[in-house]
Amino acid sequence: MTDVETNDVEIEELKEEANELIIADDKAAQQKKKKKKKCKSKNATKAEQVLYENENDIAGENEPEIPNETKNGSSPEKPGAAEECNEDEEEEKSGAGENIKKKKNRKKKPKASKPEQTVPPSIPIIDLFPDGGPVGEIQEYAIDADSNMAKDRFTSEEARARDRVQNDMYKEVRIATVAYGQTRKYMQTIIKPGLKLIELCETLEGIARKLIKEDGLRAGLAFPTGVSINNCAAHYTPNNGDMTVLQYDDVMKVDFGTHINGRVMDCAFTVAFNPRYDPLLAAVKAATNTGIRESGIDVRLCDVGEAIQEVMESYEVELDGKVYPVKSIRNLNGHSIAPYRIHAGKTVPIVKGGDTTKMEEGEFFAIETFGSTGKGHVHDDMETSHYMKNYEAGHVPIRVTKSKQLLGVIDKHFGTLAFCRRWLDRLDQTKYLMALKNLCDLGIVDPYPPLCDIKGCYTAQYEHTLYLRPTCKEVLTRGDDY
Repeated sequence: MTDVETNDVEIEELKEEANELIIADDKAAQQKKKKKKKCKSKNATKAEQVLYENENDIAGENEPEIPNETKNGSSPEKPGAAEECNEDEEEEKSGAGENIKKKKNRKKKPKASKPEQTVPPSIPIIDLFPDGGPVGEIQEYAIDADSNMAKDRFTSEEARARDRVQNDMYKEVRIATVAYGQTRKYMQTIIKPGLKLIELCETLEGIARKLIKEDGLRAGLAFPTGVSINNCAAHYTPNNGDMTVLQYDDVMKVDFGTHINGRVMDCAFTVAFNPRYDPLLAAVKAATNTGIRESGIDVRLCDVGEAIQEVMESYEVELDGKVYPVKSIRNLNGHSIAPYRIHAGKTVPIVKGGDTTKMEEGEFFAIETFGSTGKGHVHDDMETSHYMKNYEAGHVPIRVTKSKQLLGVIDKHFGTLAFCRRWLDRLDQTKYLMALKNLCDLGIVDPYPPLCDIKGCYTAQYEHTLYLRPTCKEVLTRGDDY
């Protein structure tokens, strides 16, 4: 065989290898189901380029070009064609990239942003939480050793169904709770020594009215802001003209409430700047938390009081080198709450003994405890500021015209919720003291004077409102600040 013939054979073998590569690439392209026809694969292009170069090397410049025919009759492309194909691919990719960028650059319609609370708070809670505020602190009912009833409540489908029925009511009370909580949290940042108590009350009440979106008897403040100081334990709010100033060594109880449709959120906390009172505050706070923990469906009220007293009186306070035991104030207590009725009939004692009545499902309770370094017993003292219409008072004939007019104002703005003289002044009522006394004498309105222990002692108070749900108890007024 001559050299020329040998070269022809080698060229034919290279052609066959190149064709096999092309066929393999075509099958791979079909499997990927590409929508558009693409150029031949790089492997085929490289094989044909090698074949083209081998032909030139072997045959020489004078040899005629040998046609590169494939089995299916198609001819391979030259290297220049592959470059053109690559350019086409790049153009397609760049075009696709521009389309993607255009899609990315399309401006999306801005979503309605959720409003954020201002400082100081001013946006109504219903605007921040149109579907109701967040759930309060959930606590499970304690399980008695001889009863599985509480255990069944956690998983009972019947209890859950009863719970779902109350969703609308839960929405209302949680909005009232958030309004209370945001007001309380802000006020803790501005209460300082040197602040006038009347300014403190008006600032607090102004914020709470905005947050609750005050609307007559449908929404508003549940009772006047209590700012009882030192030996005064409860029911003190300054009347107009009272310029009392908060001092560094004072122990002040801040007690206020909000409501929606009469669902009252009642809560209180104590402020003390001097750290020597910390054990007193710790004792009362621990006692309140104990009362919350012990409360539940079918729990006897006297058992809650016994547990509270045991915790409260395990503390003592050292003041000016003398140690004072912390005592539960035995004639103050917690209470059940009903719509438009802050004291609904049941009392939660804070000492051993008392009523054996049981708590029931669906009841609201204000668990509040008072501790004192004095006698542990309070009495009426100082000028009266709190008043409340008697919930059970029937029709009573009134002869004094001014008394009739004043009762109309009370019915319209307060109903059976508590009020104070400052609030009557705010409604532009003048010269009403005799008429107010007349309503008290007739038993239509009850006065609630400040309650004080012996002079020189210190008292503290902590309070939370809870609801006995069918499946659990919810501490509604619990917050990250208290």
